[in-house]
Amino acid sequence: YIDWRIPGGSSEIALFLKSEFAGAFQYEWQNRLGKTWTQELAAAFANPKLRDESGAGADARRTFLASSVGIGVDLLFGGGSYDFQQHADAGYLVAHGADGRHGLTAVMADHPDWFEAAVMPEQVGGEPFRDRSARWIGFVLASFGIVYNRDVLHRLGLLSEPAQWADLADPSLLGQVALSDPTKSGSVAKAFELMIQQQMHQAVAALSREPRAATAPAAELEAEGVRRGWEAGLRMIQRISANARYFTDSAAKIPLEVARGDAAAGMAIDSYGRATEEFVRHADGTSRVGFVAPRGGTSISVDSIAMLRGAPDPELATAFMAFVLSPEGQKLWAFRPGTPGGPIDTALRRLPVRKDFYTEGNRRFMTDPTERPYSLGEVFVYHPEWTGPAFAGIRFLIRVMCADTHREMKRAWQALVAHGFPASAVATFHDLSQVSYDQTVGRIAQVLRARDRVQEVRLARELGDAFRAQYRRAYELAVSAGPKP
Repeated sequence: YIDWRIPGGSSEIALFLKSEFAGAFQYEWQNRLGKTWTQELAAAFANPKLRDESGAGADARRTFLASSVGIGVDLLFGGGSYDFQQHADAGYLVAHGADGRHGLTAVMADHPDWFEAAVMPEQVGGEPFRDRSARWIGFVLASFGIVYNRDVLHRLGLLSEPAQWADLADPSLLGQVALSDPTKSGSVAKAFELMIQQQMHQAVAALSREPRAATAPAAELEAEGVRRGWEAGLRMIQRISANARYFTDSAAKIPLEVARGDAAAGMAIDSYGRATEEFVRHADGTSRVGFVAPRGGTSISVDSIAMLRGAPDPELATAFMAFVLSPEGQKLWAFRPGTPGGPIDTALRRLPVRKDFYTEGNRRFMTDPTERPYSLGEVFVYHPEWTGPAFAGIRFLIRVMCADTHREMKRAWQALVAHGFPASAVATFHDLSQVSYDQTVGRIAQVLRARDRVQEVRLARELGDAFRAQYRRAYELAVSAGPKP
């Protein structure tokens, strides 16, 4: 018997952990330690960036990290490395129990050979596969790509299937792209980040081929390429968003909408895309749904597992983690139903994290025997230093410049398409002067780090109003330019 708790997507899980641990630690502080609880302590106890190490907040932080305060849940199971690292740094995830036993460190001690680079590497292509302090670890691989409906594409007159993120910006897909709000889904936020990183890679590569690259400092060229790629990436995201029907609140809904024919294409985690393709597959093996991971446009990352602080049954939690990471547990993710060691009824269509899993013997039973997931890490290297400081900003910006302003954006885009993309209207539509790379990692990131909802709402309103006015102006310029040549 397993008591599964499913509060929602990554944002709902984050809120659940934050509120539950806040309540549990407040009870510990007031009722067991006999101390007074304040708003200062509530803001400090789970803040890894607390600067004052001598105040009451620092004392609460130290007490929390040394405690066994729990929320009645043993494990956090599933989710991206960014969110897991945030939870680990807050203190919600632990490498072992307060007595030094159990947890991931116990699994590593019992099975040291599992954690060698040839089996479960620490990182691939710049993506972390486990926490350096052993507070979380990836158990299956994840990549991001495009799920599409061949029938809808054919109806729209598109002869080729999408292969790159930029294909979703094709004006022929106006109103036919399914997107999700990145503030509600960590996986969607990651996909948007990868789009920007791809543009950064391309910009850096282009600069390296210029004549001045022979004498200019490499760091200077890289910094310039990152900023050029940032703007190119955001502009591509603007065009893709303008093609969107609307922004849903769940990444899982996107493949369903595409499969039903409500949208021609959308962004999806590989497992969602593959599962949907299989679900609508005909007896002859064909399917109206396809999935592609853009070559050079996605990294390989992980879904993770971790033991929570104060786990009620740390021994059982440790045993479950060990099983999930074992060869037997990994088979359940990738084998066809009814095969030896595979699931009973339903294929999970996930790719195991263990590199030693991909043998010819295992491939005979896999639902996706031709997949070579680790090759993605060879053609795309994730640079956390490029977009890591801006990750929260990416979520925030796409919401305020694309989702919240979608009506005005879509109207302007329709006018641009109808009137042949007049240069002045296009320039206005794509004006990113208020959300440059430096502003995002500077002023915008500072507001988001402060965790002051009033400041954040004020900034969202300021930028949202600016982009609404910008899109209205782009519409006016497009219409005034006259009919399409």
